[in-house]
Amino acid sequence: MRAVLLFACFEVDPAGWRAELKRELPELELRLWPDAGDPREIDYVLVWNHPCGFLKQFPNLRAIFSMGAGVDRLLLDPELPEHVPLVRMADPGLAVFMKEYVVMRVLHYHRDMPAYEQQQRAALWRQLPPRETRERCVGVMGVGQIGETCARALAELGFEVRGWARRGREIPGVTVIAGEGRIREFLSGIEILICLLPLTPQTRGILNAEHFALLSRGAWLINLARGAHLVETDLLPALDSGQLAGATLDVFATEPLPSEHPFWQDPRITITPHASALTRPETAVRRLAQNIVRERAGLPLLDLVDRIAGY
Repeated sequence: MRAVLLFACFEVDPAGWRAELKRELPELELRLWPDAGDPREIDYVLVWNHPCGFLKQFPNLRAIFSMGAGVDRLLLDPELPEHVPLVRMADPGLAVFMKEYVVMRVLHYHRDMPAYEQQQRAALWRQLPPRETRERCVGVMGVGQIGETCARALAELGFEVRGWARRGREIPGVTVIAGEGRIREFLSGIEILICLLPLTPQTRGILNAEHFALLSRGAWLINLARGAHLVETDLLPALDSGQLAGATLDVFATEPLPSEHPFWQDPRITITPHASALTRPETAVRRLAQNIVRERAGLPLLDLVDRIAGY
């Protein structure tokens, strides 16, 4: 195979990717930005956090591969080559990591750990009556590959699980409610809400005061998708009123989250640094290599992005 892949993932160490690509595709020529050589020789780019206009300098691109599952930043590039297939990362390891994180946080809230942590600070010894999982309604916004994995895991634990999607689909143990017009039906009575949606014009700001009001009073919010899904100015009032009991936030409108941001100091909010599920070359490269082989053989690429839908 005479093909050239440019690794242009800004602020990402290429060492592990180089080793795994060498193992999977030993005949592939890998170049590391900024040592791209002749831009006309680049067939594929693996990209992350690139500056706008970066990709237009490669006139013979056959495919653009995103290192992440979300491609909203790529699609914001006004000079993104329109004729080049865009492929999102469908790393099976991402789904596993996200499932672990979701289960961890849902059980944390379900088993009253925030209350026990508060009691510990007050040196208060008091047992709280537990609830069975079947008595707790959990909602998953976005049930694509990753969201479905998380929803299934929660259903297997016995939770009442609802999923919200653009189109209807069957997921064992999960009630899927489809369509923008049914979001109120989906949100009504949910006690733990998890956002795993792609960021599109339709989903931007979807975690807002109007929608919080539809949840069960004292609900918990877990946002692991994109910071722009949350209207940040609506979160603290919802917490102060008791409509929300707390939130876990892994993503933010500005990353890194500024040190002076009020979320840092609020004990009702748990913050992690966009770390719920990280792409690892040990699991991601196989799918990337499979797609390169398919493209060279003239076969359709897997995990193509629908640019109109935004994911």
